[in-house]
Amino acid sequence: MNFALWSVIVGLLLVLMALASTVLKRLPLSTAMLYVLVGIAVSPIGLALVRAEPRAHAVILERMAEVVVLLSLFTAGLKLSPGLTDRRWRLPVRLAVNSMVLTVALISIVGWFFLDLPLGACVLLGAILAPTDPVLASDVQLQQPGDTDRLRFALTGEGGLNDGTAFPFVMLGLGLLGLHELGSFGWRWLAVDVVWATAAGLATGWVLGMVVGRLVLHLRREHKEAVGLDDFLALGLIGLAYGCALLLHAYGFLAVFAAGVALRRLEQRESGGPVSAGKVEEVLLDPDRSLAENAAVHPEHAPTFMTQAVLGFVQQAERIGEVVVVIAIGALLWAVDWHSAAWWFVPLLLLAIRPLSVRAGLAGASVSSGQRWLIGWFGIRGVGSVYYLMYAVNHGLDAAVANQLVALTLAVVVTSIVVHGTSVTPIMAAYERTLRRGRRRRG
Repeated sequence: MNFALWSVIVGLLLVLMALASTVLKRLPLSTAMLYVLVGIAVSPIGLALVRAEPRAHAVILERMAEVVVLLSLFTAGLKLSPGLTDRRWRLPVRLAVNSMVLTVALISIVGWFFLDLPLGACVLLGAILAPTDPVLASDVQLQQPGDTDRLRFALTGEGGLNDGTAFPFVMLGLGLLGLHELGSFGWRWLAVDVVWATAAGLATGWVLGMVVGRLVLHLRREHKEAVGLDDFLALGLIGLAYGCALLLHAYGFLAVFAAGVALRRLEQRESGGPVSAGKVEEVLLDPDRSLAENAAVHPEHAPTFMTQAVLGFVQQAERIGEVVVVIAIGALLWAVDWHSAAWWFVPLLLLAIRPLSVRAGLAGASVSSGQRWLIGWFGIRGVGSVYYLMYAVNHGLDAAVANQLVALTLAVVVTSIVVHGTSVTPIMAAYERTLRRGRRRRG
């Protein structure tokens, strides 16, 4: 297909999404669902404009998903404003560790007994499908950095953390398949892939977020320099954190998330006082940029305007990336060997394994039964799972195993896009009404 026709299709889609964005927010319909339909339409199922195949195009699919996940992880980190000693961090940490480990274990058990997969592929399937997705879950995440809602904080933090904490299990699965070195009795996996890579990834991102943020604020406050190009700052910090972590054989996803958290934490420490969201928007949208330039070098307000400008850019970039990757997911469906997909597995994961792992992971936590139920339901699977799937395929998976994992993963992802996309608007609207009634009673 020539470039002109692609320009028309993509341009028409983006214009339609811009025109219909406010309507879609009120309907039980997500933008991701529409992107999947567009992907199906341009595939051989429809107009046959694209012939994407999971294994043949695994490298480019991995890179596309990787970039979008990085943008989303950085965004999630920037939304999480409480300090690390805040009790609210306990929920996402328990979800990203306890609940995720249990999810991997349960999926592995199901794969071993009912899907006729080798042990390594069972663990790999669990690692691919255990993490929740930070890209497609924006409707249930924090909308503003100062939001104190425990449900949204838990889901935002979980999505940011478990896309990195799933990596050790991906490496374990590959190792059990003979595609990665685990060491005698798994010592190398435990020491390097679990302890070192996790700790070094978090530390690298935190240090770089703090150092880069302090440098920018110093130049702006003291010398009135380094003003503007906050989009370059965002992309530069993401690339720096990710690249440095990989060079240190650490998890880059955790590093990027930690960099976002560190930048937001620096803003809280350095800011001279709260700045209203309306004031931030007014300044950032100033046509002649004079307000933004003055705010960027203001001793008290510079930290807030730096982080808000960075957040605004990465959120826009994330939305564009979502369009590309989710259309690609739809365009892959024609080439999937659906005979390899056990359709009973999809409801088992979404309706039993996810809620059970959440309940066990949050046992004893100070969270209401309603919030616990919602956390269990909104275990959205999406771009992160596609990334891990393609990462595994590119590491030499056997063709039969790869086909089965592709079918199972895409079945779960597409089902999640549909069922969570149709339910998020009415469920979250009801949840917000309940919160407002509770606040009125307390008031």
